[in-house]
Amino acid sequence: MYIKSDTFIKDEELRNILKESLKDKDLKKVLILPPDYTRMYSGAGKITAMYYDLLKDKCQIDIMPALGTHEPMTEKEWTAFFGEKVPFDRMIIHRWRDDVVKIGEVPGEFVSQVSEGLVKTKIDVEVNKRLLDKSYDLIISIGQVVPHEVVGMANYSKNIFVGCGGSSMINSSHMLGAFYGMERVMGKDFSPVRKVFDYAEQNFLSEVPLMYVLTVTSNKGDETFIHDIFIGRSRTLFEMAVKESQRVNLTHVKEPFKKVVVYLDPREFKSTWLGNKAIYRTRMAIEDGGDLIILAPGVKKFGEDPENDRLIRKFGYCGRKRVLELVETEKELQDNLSVAAHLIHGSSDGRFNITYCTKELSKEEVEGADFKYIPYEEISKLYDPSKLKDGYNNVNGEEIFYISNPALGLWTIE
Repeated sequence: MYIKSDTFIKDEELRNILKESLKDKDLKKVLILPPDYTRMYSGAGKITAMYYDLLKDKCQIDIMPALGTHEPMTEKEWTAFFGEKVPFDRMIIHRWRDDVVKIGEVPGEFVSQVSEGLVKTKIDVEVNKRLLDKSYDLIISIGQVVPHEVVGMANYSKNIFVGCGGSSMINSSHMLGAFYGMERVMGKDFSPVRKVFDYAEQNFLSEVPLMYVLTVTSNKGDETFIHDIFIGRSRTLFEMAVKESQRVNLTHVKEPFKKVVVYLDPREFKSTWLGNKAIYRTRMAIEDGGDLIILAPGVKKFGEDPENDRLIRKFGYCGRKRVLELVETEKELQDNLSVAAHLIHGSSDGRFNITYCTKELSKEEVEGADFKYIPYEEISKLYDPSKLKDGYNNVNGEEIFYISNPALGLWTIE
């Protein structure tokens, strides 16, 4: 089923849609797979809470946020995302290094075919063991379809193979996307990584009782607007969601930006691993020699995972060519290809300047990772997020383009 709105879907209508999706289902045990707090503008928190309320008196409900490599949610984040009526003790933590089982592999020949020969190795398909628990009558995967730097358009089976996946798929898919090139995939369907996910979904998940709940959203401040919702198992529903997200979340500009200022909400962005969306989503619209200023008051580390953080600090965002050289010689990166891919994604390869403006990372830390640095307290006097509006602004005679939330969009030249 799918609902498209000319404006946005109101809460009462949303609840009725979700209720209809459960019609005629005899359920005793349900697993819900929402995103985590880093997807706070997805509408998934509200949807999870509604499903919980609809089901809590009828069956057992477990909730396992699709963390991928992210940190588990705190109780404060849980309540902020899902509300006070979804008990924190319902949370199951996905441990991407430990709680996964291999269910198959994508052949090297297929990977080579979809990547135009750039990657030729097989990819092991691992998922959290709970997805194979036959006591679940229904597994509800909830998430937002939005442009993405690795897979092209986020969600659908990505929520399973990355959000609830293991190190092999996470590492291999990220490196596959990096080898193929972000600019070739962002905002598009049928990327090499998506084709790998499609292969795995078709061949290894057919017995899993999955139901995808896909949203297309926008936001204004803290208010999230769900424009469209698509519920079911068919890939056709995902393709419809992709088209709607391309309409809602993709911005074409006629002239490249000379200076872009991006604000990272401290509640959502605590690491460059997440905060580099400011780089991914704007890079195709910034002119050569231009400037990207990232206002990052909450960023206090580089990786979400301690080991990933250590590797980013060690190697830095040193550019595609250097990272590929390091992958050939450094076992630490060979064993952590998602970090290598992240280092490629987080560099402009010298094409434009990237300045991180932080409170909790020092000048030495930021510059050690190959970014420029200005203290947040200093830069926010010039570029005050409370005074800027999304889009073009004139600041002391200088034209800048301001983005208050890079997670929901993609900016590119027409």
